[in-house]
Amino acid sequence: MHLLPLPLLLFLLCSRAQSGEIIEGTECKPHSRPYMAYLEIVNFQGQLVTCGGFLIRQNFVLTAAHCAGRSITVILGVHNRKEKEDTWQKLQVVKQFPFPKYIHAISRHDIMLLKLKEKANLTLAVGTVPIPPSFYSVPPGTMCWVAGWGRTGVMKPGSDTLQEVKQRLMDPKVCNLFANFDHNLQLCVGNPRKKNSVFEGDSGAPLLCAGVAQGIVSYGRKDAKPPSVFTRISPYRRWIDEILKNN
Repeated sequence: MHLLPLPLLLFLLCSRAQSGEIIEGTECKPHSRPYMAYLEIVNFQGQLVTCGGFLIRQNFVLTAAHCAGRSITVILGVHNRKEKEDTWQKLQVVKQFPFPKYIHAISRHDIMLLKLKEKANLTLAVGTVPIPPSFYSVPPGTMCWVAGWGRTGVMKPGSDTLQEVKQRLMDPKVCNLFANFDHNLQLCVGNPRKKNSVFEGDSGAPLLCAGVAQGIVSYGRKDAKPPSVFTRISPYRRWIDEILKNN
């Protein structure tokens, strides 16, 4: 996947990039992760970029706030993003709900809800995924999964097919290399001794732990080495429920 570009100065100062691709992962069995959403975004500069996301209600997708744009098209039921299948459901986003206190410069509160113009049809290839209750905490050491269409190497393009990788939740201290990491709002994901990671293009994709989406791909190192930073979902559960109820 391609990421929304950060200003070059910020990129150099922070030595990080918005997380995107799956590094050292494997191809998913087609449609084995039916909640995955492929986002085609016309950004505020008029460029076409992509992100990941995931279906939590028939008419709502959860993703990262830095994936906002002038317009967004959500495609569900995708395995190979270059080969259209009968499973595809292409839906327009009618309203974007970035978290009101989102701070782009430091990727704080990097979470956004997308309301779809129509409800998705739930099929074997398209389904929803549960999210955690308020302030539920996943302990370090837990093994989780991430999937996405992002790059498969620092100099490689985005993957055509959905890739997945197993990731360990790390002790918060491991993410001290990121100046703005906040353990209360974010998860530290990926063993620094391993190569497998998320990278550009995987932004907005879910971190699944025991079948529940606990985090959202936010940002990582520009050399793609783990760990990466994910937005915790549980602190935002009340806000999510309020948006779903009122829209």
